[in-house]
This record gives sequence, structure tokens and C-alpha cells, in this order.
Amino acid sequence: MKKTGNGNPAICVTNLLRISRGENPYERLKGVSFAKIDAPASQASADIIEDAEWMLGTYEPRAQVDSLTMTADDSESGQFRISAEISTAKEADAYE
Repeated sequence: MKKTGNGNPAICVTNLLRISRGENPYERLKGVSFAKIDAPASQASADIIEDAEWMLGTYEPRAQVDSLTMTADDSESGQFRISAEISTAKEADAYE
């Protein structure tokens, strides 16, 4: 986490997408579930994106997710990246 600037919804979305489910000891549901990562890529990416949409809606309601994409940085090594395109909700100004 950054020392300052954590109130920006875009930064919060980025941080949430970098957390694996279960990594946060007090918020076990926070983060992206990679339980289906060993499924075929087309099915796994759809399930992971759906889970990420739910997680962002739950833990970052200030940001409206326009699209999520999952790309393989190095699929042979199992390295994938989830990118979000968001538009900030109107309530976000009240939090900053």
C-alpha cells in the first residue's frame, strides 16, 4: 500500500486485483479467486473475471467497472494479468 493516496478508487481497484483470495487474514473473501486456474483457459478466465467483478462491487463500490480483461503474460508459467477499466462513481468525491 502507498503511504498516501489510497483514497483514489482507481488505486483501490488496482490493489484489490493484485490480492489473491485468502491472502488477507481478516478479510478472507477479499481478493481474486484463482481456484479455477487449472481449468481450460476460456472457462477459467470467464469464471475469474466474474468473480473479480463481484469482488470489486463488494469491496470498492465507489468505482463502476466498465470492463475487465484477463491476459496471459506468460501462460506457460501460469502468469496472468487482470486489467480493469473503470469510471469513478459520483460518491467518490465525498471520500477524498
